[in-house]
Order: sequence, then structure tokens, then C-alpha cells
Amino acid sequence: MPRGLAIGAVCANLASVMQRISSYLKCAVAAVAASMVFLTPVLASEDSELDALLEGLKTADIAGAAQIQNRIYEIWSNSGSDAMDLLLARGREAMAEGDTRTAIEHFTALIDHAPDFAEGYNARATAYFQQGRYGLSLEDIRQTLARNPSHFGALSGLALILEEIGKPEAALAAWREVEKLNPTQEGLAEALVRLERQVEGSSL
Repeated sequence: MPRGLAIGAVCANLASVMQRISSYLKCAVAAVAASMVFLTPVLASEDSELDALLEGLKTADIAGAAQIQNRIYEIWSNSGSDAMDLLLARGREAMAEGDTRTAIEHFTALIDHAPDFAEGYNARATAYFQQGRYGLSLEDIRQTLARNPSHFGALSGLALILEEIGKPEAALAAWREVEKLNPTQEGLAEALVRLERQVEGSSL
């Protein structure tokens, strides 16, 4: 499928995300809550900690937010399986070396074996983004948010792609969702100024 058509098809599937992101996230929260019964005791304990971290992130200063974000990503990166965590780590190592093709292979293997693990999709979305394969990246972002609606990193990626493909209103909506979760997110303040000027300024 041509790149333009692929992106268009994914954007059509993401229409509810772009137009009513808050509603989409509420639905995703319900889906995650329904699956809580399957969590192991360790992951359930981390989930309790995660709730507190996400709440603290909303009011933390820049220094404090950086520490909180690091811990949040540690929890998000814990699949509950050493083998799956190894695939994630190897994929990230390949990404750090600029080998996105190998990274995608690792992340795809991870997703195949752990299809409910949100971070596998988020990692592959990042790799696809770096390759400029926005349609595939958007689809993996959708899968990430369906499993982890609080993933401010995935939402940031969504915002970046939406702006890149010429959808500033949707990009602004996505960044505003990021702001609710993580007000100190890298690139947030600049993006809000830029997009508010573009979207709201043009409507004056």
C-alpha cells in the first residue's frame, strides 16, 4: 500500500483519538481495568506505586519530574517475564546503535509473545517513527494507548506525528492530554505555543 494511503487508513482508525482523545482514553481505562484480574501480585504492587507516581508527576518540578518519569518507565518496562524484558532491552540497545531494523525485529518478537504488554508496542512505534513509517507508528501508538492510556510518551509521539502529517488541531489536542499527565514533558511548552498560534490564531 502506498505510504499516503497507509497513513490515511490509520488516521481514519484514529479519528476518535484525534477528535475526542479524552473519550478514547476513558474507554481505554475501562479496558485496562477489566484486565486487572490477570495481573501478578508483583505487577499489582507496581500498579499501586504507579498510581502515586502519576499523580505526583502532575505537580512535580522539573528535577522531581525527571526522577518520577524514570521510575514510571521502569515500571512500564517490566513485563513480568525475564525473557520478554530481555527482548525489550535488546531492541532498545539496537535503537541506541541506530539499527532500527533489528530493533523492530526484537520488538515484534516481544509483541508476538506478549501481546498485552503496552511497552512493546510503544518501543516499536518509536522505531517506526525514526524510520519515517508514520502509518505503522500510529497503529502501534493506538495499541499502546489501548493498553496504557496514561502513556504520556506515546501521546507525545502521537502529537508529533499528527503535526508532521498536517493535522495541527489533533496534534494540539494530543499535547493537551500530555499536559494533563506530565506538565514538564520535553517539547510540550514549545508545541503548545506553536500550535495554539497556528490553530487558534487562524480562527480569529
